[in-house]
Amino acid sequence: MKSQKIYVAGKSGMVGSAIIRKLQTLDNVHVHSQMRNQLNLLDSKLVEDYFCKNDFDEVYLAAAHVGGIHANDSYPADFIYNNLKIQLNVIDAAYKSGVKKLLFLGSSCIYPKLTKQPMPEEALLSGHLEKTNEPYAIAKIAGIKLCESYNRQYGVDFRSLMPTNLYGPYDNFHEMNSHVIPALIRKIDDAKNQGSDFVELWGTGVAKREFLYVDDLAEASIFVMSLPKKEFNAVGSANESHINIGTGSDLTIKEAAILISDIIGYEGSIVFDTSKPDGTPRKLLDVSKINSLGWHSKTSLEDGLKLTYKWYLENKEKLQMNGKV
Repeated sequence: MKSQKIYVAGKSGMVGSAIIRKLQTLDNVHVHSQMRNQLNLLDSKLVEDYFCKNDFDEVYLAAAHVGGIHANDSYPADFIYNNLKIQLNVIDAAYKSGVKKLLFLGSSCIYPKLTKQPMPEEALLSGHLEKTNEPYAIAKIAGIKLCESYNRQYGVDFRSLMPTNLYGPYDNFHEMNSHVIPALIRKIDDAKNQGSDFVELWGTGVAKREFLYVDDLAEASIFVMSLPKKEFNAVGSANESHINIGTGSDLTIKEAAILISDIIGYEGSIVFDTSKPDGTPRKLLDVSKINSLGWHSKTSLEDGLKLTYKWYLENKEKLQMNGKV
């Protein structure tokens, strides 16, 4: 059997590294990826030359400019510009170089702030977005529509996955730029080590979130790419290229903080700064479509958090050196 040449954009990120680990366990797969200093995805000429030179069979687009609620609110221009640029360059270079199958990784923030729960794929563009991450969400929506448009015009097979909130090894634990789970782990671990009586968190604690362990997303990504085009398209509506990926269950931020405190062994109080934003009140994905295709998440939140905290402790010193904690 001919070996498949697969390019994964986002080698150093949590999602890209997880996809690479999973792909490397497969037979007849040759995985290619580049660090940011080797291939700048913001440079269209470099990206196009690299793709044309390598003749890839498949592409996983996991590279993105990401961050939590504070980063999204503070650097909106960076989030919309960099993500649009990366997506445009990689997707167009894939088409021009003859790649027939591509997977674009989006985010559940594409859906309206106030919409039915769980959020079905059809909720896209049905209402107003959450203001704090609107630029990032618009960039991700553009990525979905770019894939759909290339499918319609050029007959390629470019698919999109919309994962829920992710966590796991190689996440960013930076104090101001991290997502929910790494932020909670970092703050609660710091409070324990400093002997603090309490840890203060943003918001009210009542906002609800769904969390997916990143290795489960990597497995889902490879599963979706292995589906025949007709089978994948059968679960969507006309010209719909995206599908939700999640666990199908959620919990409040306060409940997540308590669970992480138990895992870390922190016995202090958890208090909330209600002057800070909660973001979207609830973000639970409708995962009936991916479930109907035969994929279900495997890692429980407690098990995933234990694995993530173990990795954090083992890599804390390295993360501090790299400015990611």
